Amino acid sequence: MITDSLAQPSYILLVDDNANNLKVLSEAIKGCGWKALMATDGESAIEQTEYAHPDLILLDVMMPGIDGFETCRRLKANPHTENVPVIFMTALSDATDKVKGLEIGAVDYITKPFQQEEVIARLKLHLKISHLTRTLEYRVEERTLELSQSLQQLQQTQLQLIQSEKMSTLGQLVAGIGHEINNPIGFISINCSHIENYVQDLLNLVNLQQEKLPQPDPEIEALVEEIDLEYMIEDLPKILGSMYQGINRLKDISLSLRTFARSDITSQVEFQIHEGIDSTLMLLKHRLKDQGDRPKIEIIKQYGNLPAITCYPGQLNQVFMNMIANAIDAFEDLHANQRKANIASSYPYTITITTSLDDQQKSVIIYIEDNALGIPPEVQAKIFEPSFTTKPVGKGTGLGLAISYQIIVDKHNGNINCNSTTGKGTKFIVTLPF
Repeated sequence: MITDSLAQPSYILLVDDNANNLKVLSEAIKGCGWKALMATDGESAIEQTEYAHPDLILLDVMMPGIDGFETCRRLKANPHTENVPVIFMTALSDATDKVKGLEIGAVDYITKPFQQEEVIARLKLHLKISHLTRTLEYRVEERTLELSQSLQQLQQTQLQLIQSEKMSTLGQLVAGIGHEINNPIGFISINCSHIENYVQDLLNLVNLQQEKLPQPDPEIEALVEEIDLEYMIEDLPKILGSMYQGINRLKDISLSLRTFARSDITSQVEFQIHEGIDSTLMLLKHRLKDQGDRPKIEIIKQYGNLPAITCYPGQLNQVFMNMIANAIDAFEDLHANQRKANIASSYPYTITITTSLDDQQKSVIIYIEDNALGIPPEVQAKIFEPSFTTKPVGKGTGLGLAISYQIIVDKHNGNINCNSTTGKGTKFIVTLPF
């Protein structure tokens, strides 16, 4: 590789105000198959170096105008010319001057009057060193790029494994919970209907007895008064109604769990986005309620008329969960800050979820917007990076939004963006083709 590169013509810039020196050096250089460029002063040398990019510069120290030292200093101060090797040609025998030249960036020096053989030998040496340096730098850059790509691939694979494992674990967990919940729900629901019938029969019996026996036994009358029969007759249907509400609530939770954690990982299916969002809100309902002195978080739904889209429902629901849970976390941080500063909240906490079609009717757009703390610009730039989190140790892994990005962009060919203003709130925008 080195031999092939050296076989290519190398350009050497000769800088000397002596025409005879230039002629002799030029002929020697051409005899080695190199190309000679020439300049008679420092300014011209700097100009030629910028546009011609020589492989090496032979620079005389004593010249009219700016001398060789100043010329070398300017070359090394310019990012475009700083890496071109410079060899000084000098008649100075003072070691101090030679050290000065090396300190400002020269790689070597040749003492005048020079011997052609020595010049050629030094040029060959430094051209080879220069080539080896460039080759090493290229290989380092190449290797660094490979390592960077490998790291990105590793991070992507890690996210996929984590996400797949989470969905698999969640699917199994929900299936088990659903089974455990559904059995007692069915049992209670059936028995409640029987209880309702039995209660009604008993109430009918009591009413009939009161009609047929207007003068009850004193002991029975005392018991009727003790148990407050009139209130019991009025309250029993209400109790049964509350029990049915609880049963329906459990059924809704079970259905939301199954909808949220649908693990259609191997193939995409048709899915209505609003079902996924609603199931997520159902599971987060306990966190949306007022918590002590923290106000409740109001959900504002502005749903458009959306068609079903082909997607991985369980994975999309995970994205909705991450975003809405992050918004709730932001409100809790906001409330904690207000409480520290002894400031009461002056506006309601809201999360607004808007869905619509784009202008071309080719994509579904989901906006999830809160009016909490907002995200600083320096944090916004990193929120989709793996393992980046601003939460305390033990509270956040930094994988939520990174996994969300991978699900939307890599798995669904969509887009996810974040617009936020510090102190005003954050809006996530998810675009999904259908």
